[in-house]
Amino acid sequence: MEEANETDVGETSTASRKVITLEPKVVIKKGISTLGFVFRLFAVFGTIGSALAMGTTQESVVSLTQLVLLKAKYSDLPTLMFFVVANAVAGGYLVLSLPVSIFHIISTKAKTSRIILLAIDTVMLGLVSCGASAATATVYLAHEGNTTANWPPICQQFDGFCERISGSLIGSFCAVILLMLIVITSAISLSRH
Repeated sequence: MEEANETDVGETSTASRKVITLEPKVVIKKGISTLGFVFRLFAVFGTIGSALAMGTTQESVVSLTQLVLLKAKYSDLPTLMFFVVANAVAGGYLVLSLPVSIFHIISTKAKTSRIILLAIDTVMLGLVSCGASAATATVYLAHEGNTTANWPPICQQFDGFCERISGSLIGSFCAVILLMLIVITSAISLSRH
């Protein structure tokens, strides 16, 4: 009889076990919110990195034919200045929205703040895509020139300048894709309420 009352070390009785059940809807909402946070974090790096890369771009070259020092800076072209401002504004907004995104992971029932974030995310998507598109036209002219308007390509002289502004555009277009994914995940999260 003594053998029946003894329990082995490591065994637990059924009364001390706690069963935690997670509702599938809550798990999916938290997963979507976490995915939106990760997209938002990567978009911060894309926008701020692009703004910093473009904003610090300058190059000086000596023209051997005219013995003149030629300089190229991003601030010489208004479309590149708009690009820097658009990416800096979007990057600042994304940094400030990270705590709200963390709150959405914790509290899946927050609806009003999700709607506000979705609206501002959509505006930032438009702003970054406008800035990247405008800068793309300028970078294309820098690489190819325009023979009809008699604009020679400047990338033959300013090689480092053109490489850097082209790389900055790549980062910005990656941020545009991430912002699209953020808007999609926010819309999905709102539709599940």
